[in-house]
Amino acid sequence: MRFTIFQDTDQGGRSINQDRMGYCYSRESLLMVVADGMGGHIRGEVAAQLTVQACAGLFQKMATPRLADPSGFLEAALMASHRELLQYQARKNLPEAPRTTVIACVVQDGFAWWAHAGDSRLYWLRGSRIMSRTLDHSKVQAMASLGLISPDELETHPERNKVLNCLGSPQDPSLETTSRVQLANGDLLVLCTDGFWSGLPDTGFASAFQAGPVAEIVPGLVERAVVHNGRAADNATVVALSWEGSGADAELPTLSSINLPEGAVTTTIAIGQFDDDEVSSSEMSEEDIERQISEIRQAILRSNEDPQGGTA
Repeated sequence: MRFTIFQDTDQGGRSINQDRMGYCYSRESLLMVVADGMGGHIRGEVAAQLTVQACAGLFQKMATPRLADPSGFLEAALMASHRELLQYQARKNLPEAPRTTVIACVVQDGFAWWAHAGDSRLYWLRGSRIMSRTLDHSKVQAMASLGLISPDELETHPERNKVLNCLGSPQDPSLETTSRVQLANGDLLVLCTDGFWSGLPDTGFASAFQAGPVAEIVPGLVERAVVHNGRAADNATVVALSWEGSGADAELPTLSSINLPEGAVTTTIAIGQFDDDEVSSSEMSEEDIERQISEIRQAILRSNEDPQGGTA
């Protein structure tokens, strides 16, 4: 596999960042995950953190170096994340489990699969077109599907933040999984939270990503979303992948998985025991988050600096 990928987040106008993001890849398979902890419930940041960790941990176990069933993996990973949140509730003796929305995507053999719960989205872009995007599990999307409101009202309706489906709820989530789609050279996969997509309406969304390579344009688009959403802007988070590289600038680094050893996984997600008593995201400043993101980027680039690298 050969691709360009970039991730970024901004706290916006909120006191803490409850979004989490990351990606992992083996020699033949890649996973991207974005989770948006729900602030209307307790410890949303914990829910998002546990979700990306659970997905990454399962990927590390099963992508050796490929997934036997990418669609089945996504369902298993999100359900495992859901159960992890319920177990956290029991361990901490909480009145309810922390909750999160999630979008996860697997790329393998030149195809992509994705699954989601809630209003975190995936956009599949080709040139200036949106080939596909996930439909939110939200009250306003349900109203629009029933013809009760127009599509133009989705982003301004006063009940737009009411989510009908998530991980961590008392009932099992209703996961929506997309069958595989074949990627073409230069296609983009964009996974993001509502704090990002609400600041970049669908009209012009695809063209905004055509302004340059993802590593150059994503930070500016995150900032643009936060500015658009104003002083009370939600956390804005995005992971964007350009398949086989966009070809926009041959000087920019493109990642290749061909040199990874059998069974090895490269990841931007810390996999291991999570202890929110020791590492609380509420104590992480914006500078802490930015520093961690920068360190991860540099580590990934160093691991791929191999002049003999090719395309798997």
